[in-house]
Amino acid sequence: MDTTFTHLIDGRLVAGRQHFDVINPATGAPFARCPDATREDVDDAMAAAARAFAGSWSRDEALRRRTLAHMSEALSAQAEAIGRLVCLEQGKPLASAIGEVKGAAQILKMHADEPIPRDVLREDEKARVTLVRKPLGVVAAITPWNYPVATLVMKLAPALLTGNTVVAKPSPFTPLSSLALGAALHQAVPAGVLNILGGSDQVGAWMSGHPMVNKISFTGSVPTGKKIMKAAADDLKRVTLELGGNDPAIVLPDVDPAKVGPRLFWGAFTNSGQVCVAIKRLYVHEDVYQPILRVLTDLAKQVKVGDGLEKDTQLGPINNRAQFVRVQELVDDARRHGGQVVAGGAPLSRPGYFYPPTLVTDIGEGSRLVDEEQFGTALPVIPYSDLDDVIGQANRTHYGLGGSVWTNDTTRGEQIAERLECGTAWVNQHLNLSNKVPFGGVKWSGLGRENGRWGIEEFCELQVVNTAKSV
Repeated sequence: MDTTFTHLIDGRLVAGRQHFDVINPATGAPFARCPDATREDVDDAMAAAARAFAGSWSRDEALRRRTLAHMSEALSAQAEAIGRLVCLEQGKPLASAIGEVKGAAQILKMHADEPIPRDVLREDEKARVTLVRKPLGVVAAITPWNYPVATLVMKLAPALLTGNTVVAKPSPFTPLSSLALGAALHQAVPAGVLNILGGSDQVGAWMSGHPMVNKISFTGSVPTGKKIMKAAADDLKRVTLELGGNDPAIVLPDVDPAKVGPRLFWGAFTNSGQVCVAIKRLYVHEDVYQPILRVLTDLAKQVKVGDGLEKDTQLGPINNRAQFVRVQELVDDARRHGGQVVAGGAPLSRPGYFYPPTLVTDIGEGSRLVDEEQFGTALPVIPYSDLDDVIGQANRTHYGLGGSVWTNDTTRGEQIAERLECGTAWVNQHLNLSNKVPFGGVKWSGLGRENGRWGIEEFCELQVVNTAKSV
């Protein structure tokens, strides 16, 4: 495998002037080098994006739609190679990594045909009033390490469709797949329209404060999201922030534990728990608590944890050492405060950042594992008896990304779901997302929405065109 990677700036693949190591989380060792963008690289990319925006790109919708279709084809053709990079740098099983890239290609294809909203607010013999959407300009897209290709394309597709140009920077933990995406797409995209920079967090800070940026779309942690809002305030850049979550799942006493148990498990542990909208706190009614816990424990002990390249691996490692240590610290803190570990609870004795699915009981509010976002393979399982009380517990958090209710009475489930303070509330499912359905959070979980027409509008300015039909 090629272990050298380049920035994409103004339609050219640009070698780095300085580099840093990228770690394979399955080994804990470096496997490739990533170019680390300089301030000059950032300025060059911004200038290229501004030139491209000022040219025909922002005015030629047909060109943009053709370009998105070509991007989809080019990314599909490289799905295996880029998916392997995702596996190596992120840690997820190879099939899941390739699936992520193929799904991203479908997002590009979908947006090639997606309508840009245009509303006629008044039409009569005297006047026509039309609400149109216009592009904002240069977009800075800053993406996380858990789904590096999918989150990047979720920003690129609507931004480019609506006529914006983009300078993107992936997480320094998973930069290579995004740089490879840039190499795969650079001949399909007019020069300057898409620029992708490898780099440290400092590069993201330069981008957020850059005077040529009109919009910042960020997915990542709450602390970084707050810093981006502060950077955007000086010149009132538009922002979309998709931040962390501490999703509750509330299980009512009328469920069948054998049926819902596996779905709860994968709602919590998909991608080794490294999903912003995964189940992070599981509240189970005391009548079904022990049966549910038994199902979860059996699954936790049976699931195969390993290198994403190994056959039959179901869960890969934690992505990076800092997160690996954090998950351990939260479990150890729960133990010190009376928590009982009924599955997992210790790193695997092998190289890499492997921490098996861990279930912790006998804790509740006030425990860090309950109050904070773990973003990894550890789950508190908490019994309750009073529904109003558990809804209060579920809502007593700064987060508000997702939540779910599990019951055989779907009407009652929907009523309870509406009481949860979150952007997405599911009934009898979790992690069910669609490119056509808006996604985002309330409270500290973010601002704005992605997906569908709502995601498209995040990259647009509204303009009213008010026409008198006679002079």
